[in-house]
Amino acid sequence: MRTEPRGIMSVVNNTHLKKTSRRLSLVEVCAGAGGLTLGLERAGFDPVLLVEQNPHACDTLSLNRPEWPVARMDVTNFDPCDYPQVYDVDLLAAGTPRLASMANPNKPDGNKAELKVLHDTVMLIHGIQPRAVLVENVPALVNDLRLQDDRLKIEAELRHLGYCSRWFIINAIEHGVHQRRPHGILVAFKGNALDGFKEPERLTAPALTVGEVLLDSMSAGGWPDVMRWSAHANQVAPTIVGGSEKHGGPDLGPTGTKKIWARLGINGSTVAGEVPGPDFRWDPNLEPKVGMMPLTTEQVAILQGFPADWNFAGKKTRRFRQIGNACPPPLAEAIGRSIYAALGKS
Repeated sequence: MRTEPRGIMSVVNNTHLKKTSRRLSLVEVCAGAGGLTLGLERAGFDPVLLVEQNPHACDTLSLNRPEWPVARMDVTNFDPCDYPQVYDVDLLAAGTPRLASMANPNKPDGNKAELKVLHDTVMLIHGIQPRAVLVENVPALVNDLRLQDDRLKIEAELRHLGYCSRWFIINAIEHGVHQRRPHGILVAFKGNALDGFKEPERLTAPALTVGEVLLDSMSAGGWPDVMRWSAHANQVAPTIVGGSEKHGGPDLGPTGTKKIWARLGINGSTVAGEVPGPDFRWDPNLEPKVGMMPLTTEQVAILQGFPADWNFAGKKTRRFRQIGNACPPPLAEAIGRSIYAALGKS
């Protein structure tokens, strides 16, 4: 068993301390808790403005990076004319609200609100005129046939504005995140800079199992059975789902995903306030709510690739949603470095 996952993760998490020689400018909308921004910062981009409507996420951004300028508002109300510092930035980025399954009973209107934010984000290009654009979401952004008309409209608008674009799917597990987490990506570049863009190369090091990644954290409360659990949790984490602000409390995903967590000895139906203590009795043969422990928000953040010193504002449910809906910083860094390199060639 590999026993030093935090050492491996710290290499990624400390890269933001190594500033590249030439810093590029960034404006980001739908910034959330800062996962995308943090990764882009490591890749060489400094934000001139972050736009986010969720008050808890805004507090998280200010708590961790007080120097980052944050505008608390809905992207649909954001007018670049009011913020001239965003004109002609190097990169406009957006982690737009997650598209849900169109068969989701909790979403009778499909993705109407989410798609409006997506199209409003693209329209911001008129005023901002960035050199490059990055939009991050779930794979449906790229491969759902029911969204084909939306993609065609976006491509047409980008061409009209003088941008060349590309859609692709990338899995965070191949870029330093110990979790199976595919993302749908749109990149666009003004002029012919897209010719110099290459999708990030996959890392050769294998992802760590949940037991390896969380061994130190699960040991922190003096739980005597931690080594047995760590050996049992011998698979990579499934995709962590942040959930909706309108529905339910914190859990690690739908029924099928909870079953995967149960096989790892984890109760995926809730989130814990603290790690297991000396008296916790773990029994993977019992029902998850009886014999297994849930993860803490801090442990979910570790699996998302956030640095250990990144703090999240709000109560447990609010923190969990920020973490689960975030773009993992190591993945954002990998994409950001590819964009940075392409801009350097143009």
